[in-house]
Amino acid sequence: MAAELHVELVAADRSVWSGEATLVVARTTSGDIGVMPGHQPLLGVLESGPVTIRTSEGSTVVAAVHGGFISFADDKLSLLAEIAELADEIDVQRAERALERAKSETDGAAERRADVRLRAVAVR
Repeated sequence: MAAELHVELVAADRSVWSGEATLVVARTTSGDIGVMPGHQPLLGVLESGPVTIRTSEGSTVVAAVHGGFISFADDKLSLLAEIAELADEIDVQRAERALERAKSETDGAAERRADVRLRAVAVR
């Protein structure tokens, strides 16, 4: 059996995903990081970006994450996000409209959120 880590992806309003994984890739303020079983303990600040989880069953779960924290110790990874949604939950047309609206209103924060949602859908 391959080594695993337990992953909890939690948003401010709900538990988004929980399960066993072999690899998690996330964007932090220090850059992109990949966490595998046996990784050194870490605590970091999440940047907006897609989070990719390779499950123990071999499937891939992708989520759009906007801010928060990442913590890893004893093969337990916690992603505590301000906002997070699974790629499968994202309405692509709505995200595209939000991106266009944000660009026309020069709303940088809204533009980044819409862009991350679209990148998460593209990764899945």
